[in-house]
Amino acid sequence: MQDYYKTLGVSRDATADEIRKAYKKIARENHPDVKPDDKAASERFKQAAEAYDVLGDADKRKQYDQFGSAYKHAGDGRSPFGSGPIDLKDLFGGGVDLGDILGGEFSGGFGGHRRGQTTGQPGQDIATSIVIPFQVAAQGGTHEITLHHAQDTERLNVKIPAGVRSGSVIRLSKKGHPGFGGGQAGDLLITVEVAPHPFFRRDGNDVILEVPLNITEATLGTKVDVPTIHDSQVTVTIPPGTNSGTKLRLRGKGFPDPKTKTSGDQLIVTKVVVPKDVNERTRELLAELTVEAPLAPREDLW
Repeated sequence: MQDYYKTLGVSRDATADEIRKAYKKIARENHPDVKPDDKAASERFKQAAEAYDVLGDADKRKQYDQFGSAYKHAGDGRSPFGSGPIDLKDLFGGGVDLGDILGGEFSGGFGGHRRGQTTGQPGQDIATSIVIPFQVAAQGGTHEITLHHAQDTERLNVKIPAGVRSGSVIRLSKKGHPGFGGGQAGDLLITVEVAPHPFFRRDGNDVILEVPLNITEATLGTKVDVPTIHDSQVTVTIPPGTNSGTKLRLRGKGFPDPKTKTSGDQLIVTKVVVPKDVNERTRELLAELTVEAPLAPREDLW
């Protein structure tokens, strides 16, 4: 059996935070979504998940530190040293009613369950994370993830609600570790991270787009076709005399709020771009512009 501490690359006296960070690093580098065809990475991811499932749980870690590879049988009626199940009726005699020994309110063998109490232990939750494209966060959609249960691999299509934010957690009921003795399976907890976009930026439920303008466009005004997060284009009118940093608002073109279902806006932020290299004719025209339309932007500023 693998040494869980070596699997995560931490010492046996590592703190819970050190263990968590080590697991997240390995999981991030070897996640099947990142390396879909790398069997070695898939195995490292699986082993790291198994190790973190134990070392990330204080009770399991304590049993693992005490019993090593036999920790799974500690406290479940089996000897942690592999001698098999312990039948208390063999110890006290086949004709003995364990209900009499343990008290009238107990029956049905050792384990301490009261009459009518549901038997079985619920399974542990599984925590994982996914990185979704910016557009999926804006519009909603599905994201496929791979789960590793013991020797089995399961692929799930996770529904992503429109407007989801980085750090949001999606819970899939009964998709965690199976329970024991008929207990209910745990849940799958998926932390969502939204990948950055090459030109859109999110601010709350608003989305910001920086639009470059040349000097002529900013001075005389123009019309510009700009993209939106809804895979469409909108024609925006740039008024004459527009400066860098001017904000134009497109109502309802932002992110939908998952709770209220109302959408934010798209903000067009202008950026006047000045040419670095100009020819002689351009210099002459700019010089004429300075004479014909003098501008003193720093006058009375300081």
